[in-house]
Amino acid sequence: MSGIVFIISAPSGSGKSTLTNRLLSVVPNLEFSVSYTTRPPRGSEVSGREYFYVSRGEFENMIRDGAFLEYAEVFGNYYGTARRYMNDAFERGDDLLLDIDVQGAAQVKSKLPDAVSIFVLPPSREELERRLRSRSEADDEIQRKLLGEKARKFNTEETIQRRLQTASREIENFRDYDYILVNDRVDPAIDTLKSIVRAERLRRSGAMPGPDDLAALAQAEKARRPRMMDQVKSILASFDLSRHPTLTE
Repeated sequence: MSGIVFIISAPSGSGKSTLTNRLLSVVPNLEFSVSYTTRPPRGSEVSGREYFYVSRGEFENMIRDGAFLEYAEVFGNYYGTARRYMNDAFERGDDLLLDIDVQGAAQVKSKLPDAVSIFVLPPSREELERRLRSRSEADDEIQRKLLGEKARKFNTEETIQRRLQTASREIENFRDYDYILVNDRVDPAIDTLKSIVRAERLRRSGAMPGPDDLAALAQAEKARRPRMMDQVKSILASFDLSRHPTLTE
């Protein structure tokens, strides 16, 4: 059962952090890798919880030391997953969950072809924009409470539009993932994630599935990328990507 790396990727604002936190709270023997970053904390973020916040120099030293399983530079900041998290989890007989972007996922899959990749999609571009604006307002309110008039806005209109454009580009990579999850409502999305983890563990264990296992296998199978194409096409259309035939074939 142990030794599986699960990758979850999604455009910013798709609810990926909520899903990963909920998944970790209900699935045993699943560890989470806290990424390193050179960007400053936002709102109420705390080092060691959302990220480990380090200087650019520290991050580049870790690159030279080969400390990262994957890393990438996004919007001028580095993000990376320390290799030690995977080694430590496997030594404890646990699986590892990675919350990383499409660049990092591609790096991990090139090194670990058996890693299980899940791409989380918002139900539409309109819903993604609504979530980004809501999160922006929440972050800025936290900053105002902490710093008063000295608080600066983390999420300007320019930032929101840039994230929407980035989301459009990231969504084009959905074909590289094993599973597609549309995060319309949290509880059904969590149920599907749990089924994917259970199904992958069962397949690799070689154990005979019981009745509950069969239900999980069936639910996980429905989330496999080829079976999700009808929903994906509708979402691509909301991002004006349906005109790209290579994405919808």
